[in-house]
Amino acid sequence: MADPKIFAGPRIRRIRNARGLTQTAMAEGLGISPSYLNLIERNQRPLTVQLILKLAAAYKVDPEELHGEALGSIVGLREVFADPLLSGELPGEQELVEVAEAAPNAAAAMIKLYRAYREQAERLSDLSELLAREGRTTALSGARLPIDEVHEIFERRPNHFEAIEAEAEAFTTVLDPGDDLLAALKSWLRREYGIVVKVLPVATMPNWRRRFDRHSQRLFISERLSPFDQLREIAMEACLIRMTVAVAGEIQALKLGSDEARRLARFELGRYAAHALMMPYQAFQSAAVRARYDVDVLRSRFGVSFEQAANRLTMLQRPGSSGVPFFMLEVDNAGHRFRKAGAQGFPHSRFGGACPKLPVHAAFSLPGQIFVEAVEMPDGAEFLCVARSLEGPQGAFNERPRRTALLLGCDIGFKDEIVYGAALPGAAPATSGRPGAVPATPIGPACRLCERIGCLARAEPPITRPLGLDEMVTGLSAFDFQ
Repeated sequence: MADPKIFAGPRIRRIRNARGLTQTAMAEGLGISPSYLNLIERNQRPLTVQLILKLAAAYKVDPEELHGEALGSIVGLREVFADPLLSGELPGEQELVEVAEAAPNAAAAMIKLYRAYREQAERLSDLSELLAREGRTTALSGARLPIDEVHEIFERRPNHFEAIEAEAEAFTTVLDPGDDLLAALKSWLRREYGIVVKVLPVATMPNWRRRFDRHSQRLFISERLSPFDQLREIAMEACLIRMTVAVAGEIQALKLGSDEARRLARFELGRYAAHALMMPYQAFQSAAVRARYDVDVLRSRFGVSFEQAANRLTMLQRPGSSGVPFFMLEVDNAGHRFRKAGAQGFPHSRFGGACPKLPVHAAFSLPGQIFVEAVEMPDGAEFLCVARSLEGPQGAFNERPRRTALLLGCDIGFKDEIVYGAALPGAAPATSGRPGAVPATPIGPACRLCERIGCLARAEPPITRPLGLDEMVTGLSAFDFQ
């Protein structure tokens, strides 16, 4: 069996220089010629297992050091060059390896500097949010990925697009779906465009939810998806075909900065249009009021998933026929927040959404169970929160399923209009003394912006207070502050 080969020239050169050896002296100690050692140091010859053992014996070198010293630096450099500021100058993998190998100290310094830059950028973002809550706007901005730009715009505007709602209502009239929207969509696609819909097995579509083959005029849907998500994918395709002008108009109004951002926005508006088609505005709004916004009742009535019905509730803001102004937040079990929307924009300044005490994080402990809780911000603002875990696309037996959790919230003042308000422990009066008030869980916008003392869930110290470094006193929080 051939010996494994390792190219580690710069590391051998550093070992030699650290010991003050010439190439001739080191080559003699290793039992090789100086010219061969010179080729090794220039990465023109590999290290064999026998040579690694000689290095370990003669110079007390750890073989693992020779094998993977630069691995951590390569990972860190990938992080650096993935930043939007440097995305146009992203070097190839081999160039990253060469930097990490030839100049490890410089690579480590670059990574350290980048992480300091990211920390300062996060602090500036926190300070900007803090000032915004106080009514003072700032012009702070940084390089963003197109997906960040799209998310920010969609989060800050109301989750309602009247032109798309009107198009969805007209499309519903054309389809005349009755009780079977799926069949009506398949029939329309075949009749108008010759497109045939086929659900394919996982082995055939291992990496896609939906794929349209223009040559064969077939729309492929993955069997990984639930029936509700399969319907949404088909509805998205149909809506993007029929509503091209309306969607393009909404994208233009968003004033996005790049073609990639506009493509991402088109996908988001396609999802919106699909929901509007699956749950027609007037019928859904009337049913929501009658059911007192019970998501489970609505999902059964319209044949959709919990996530789809909850998402649709945030869209009910038509003038003269609006619903409770809900907002929503979806997170994964690592705490990443990747979908936020609101009937009046996601309430960043009033609610935040990054507190680890929110019930959306507890929802992972009991999958499928609904958590209802009142929460209170430091300024006294209170919200009703409904949280539930969601199941993503189904994996095979040996795959871990994707699981997220969704939080649906609104101002506590609407609790009497919502079925979930009855689940709040309203018997005991709150500290405010208001009759019938609901005792609320104290939360904050985010740990770095929250000054609640003694919080057991605190993950970071606040940027607005100095750390408490009293050796004689230790508080309940992992980050005491003055």
